Amino acid sequence: MRLAVFTGSSMGRHEEYAHTARALGRHLAERGVGIVYGGAHVGLMGALADAALAAGGDVTGVMPRNLVDAEIAHTGLTRLDVVDSMHERKARMAALADGFVALPGGIGTLEELFEVWTWQRIGLHTKPVALLDVAGYWTGLLTFLDTQVAEGFVRPADREALLLVDELDRLLPALDAWRPTPSKLTDPEVVGPANTRRS
Repeated sequence: MRLAVFTGSSMGRHEEYAHTARALGRHLAERGVGIVYGGAHVGLMGALADAALAAGGDVTGVMPRNLVDAEIAHTGLTRLDVVDSMHERKARMAALADGFVALPGGIGTLEELFEVWTWQRIGLHTKPVALLDVAGYWTGLLTFLDTQVAEGFVRPADREALLLVDELDRLLPALDAWRPTPSKLTDPEVVGPANTRRS
């Protein structure tokens, strides 16, 4: 099994963020779960990778060439895939992963999270997507998502499909227990029975 982990290239303002990134790296390595991430040696990304590698884990980085040239690539990874663009980076990470988890991060982390969640809801993949909450970091986002549901822009089933885990020991069981729901493009309630595509 291999998980794609989305997280920041900065450490953030609270030590708990870095503590959890390191704990996740060790946790996955000790259970034989490989990591795919953005390939940086800095910030929470670097903390995650360093902890996993120190625990004997398999860590694959995927990074666009311009960022490698800027010398932020981690040089001690199991493997570093150098790609030509951010689009290719995200597609490569998604192809390599069996599931996705987001730690605290900035707009890049949000972009990665929402893209794989969108791909899930339109049926481009059937892999679990989870938020690992740290010190309530995701509370504001979840409140906004609930507003989107209330206003009719997000299906309740899609909101429920985005997992929230607040304890590390619950992450892998939650990912393992997750089951896909009908995609937005195949749900008769959304597209109507006459337009539902056959699988």
